[in-house]
Amino acid sequence: MNAALAAHLWQSTWFAVAVGLLTLLFRRNRARVRFALWLCASMKFLVPFAPLIDFARQLAPPAPAPAFAEQLAIRLAVPAGPVARAAGLATLALMRFRGWRRVRAALRASRSLAVEAAVPVRASAGLLEPGAVGVWRPVLLIPAGIEDRLTPAQFASVLAHELCHVRRRDNLTASVHMAVEALFWFHPLVWWVGARMMEERERACDEGVLSLGSEPKDYAEAILGVCRLYVESPLVCVSGVTGANLKRRVEAIMNQSIGESLNLAKKLLLTAAGIAAVAVPLVLGVLTGAGHIPVLHAQQFSPAPAPVQSAPIAPVGRGRATLPDAPQAVGGKNELLYGDHRLIAASSIPVR
Repeated sequence: MNAALAAHLWQSTWFAVAVGLLTLLFRRNRARVRFALWLCASMKFLVPFAPLIDFARQLAPPAPAPAFAEQLAIRLAVPAGPVARAAGLATLALMRFRGWRRVRAALRASRSLAVEAAVPVRASAGLLEPGAVGVWRPVLLIPAGIEDRLTPAQFASVLAHELCHVRRRDNLTASVHMAVEALFWFHPLVWWVGARMMEERERACDEGVLSLGSEPKDYAEAILGVCRLYVESPLVCVSGVTGANLKRRVEAIMNQSIGESLNLAKKLLLTAAGIAAVAVPLVLGVLTGAGHIPVLHAQQFSPAPAPVQSAPIAPVGRGRATLPDAPQAVGGKNELLYGDHRLIAASSIPVR
């Protein structure tokens, strides 16, 4: 189990590194493109390449058994055993459950508002920031009285931000990554990918609000006002208006920084990257099956075989002798004893 987990973690780690390098090529494009790439890196932790590799290995011609040295693979030391992994999963699940109960309690105590929006809008008496709650049937939950603390333009920009989260299904994608964090909590790259997803998610909504024609000054002041007056949601899957690098976001909003659209070359690059993500495991499977590269699965050293002891020489007597398992050398160089027969090795003629 550890060997299979180690192989999967190696593959997912290198995939995430490749995605990180790819996002550098799209740093001037829309944030939603980079978010989609980081989402692929997150979902890779849930989708192992082993089935593709094994399928391609079956298509390759049979290869001779690899040498002992070729059977050795670099093994990733999983930093926790099964008990520790289960304990970490249970602890993280408990923390998420407590945050969910807090948001759920605020939603139950909320009241409906007569606000025109694509989803129901409810007001809560707590101090949670505005956020879209729910995955399949989202509800926009805002603090009671926020419309009196913000100007109409600022309040409209906050609503536009949350509705952008709803259209993008950000709660669903955040829930997927929460599952990845729960299963692979011991892998630091998982948490780094989650931070990048949140950053690009908020920037994508900022770009969406500015594209709708909101004034940058009103929108930036609305975000700062929400940060000053309210508390961030305890759950990542509740998409709020704050989060990520606030200073960088405000600077980008004031500069009306909206990324470029994808040109044909970058669309082709993304298509090629998607094809390569499927083709590389298939190629590796064919090569390992044909014996051109060593076996990629982590294996342990096989124990050294026990020394084989030779059978004792059966005594030669008048009675019927017990035949040994193999002829034994006796006397001269060319004589062998097989039971009570003497054989000449050169001519193989039995002599009594």
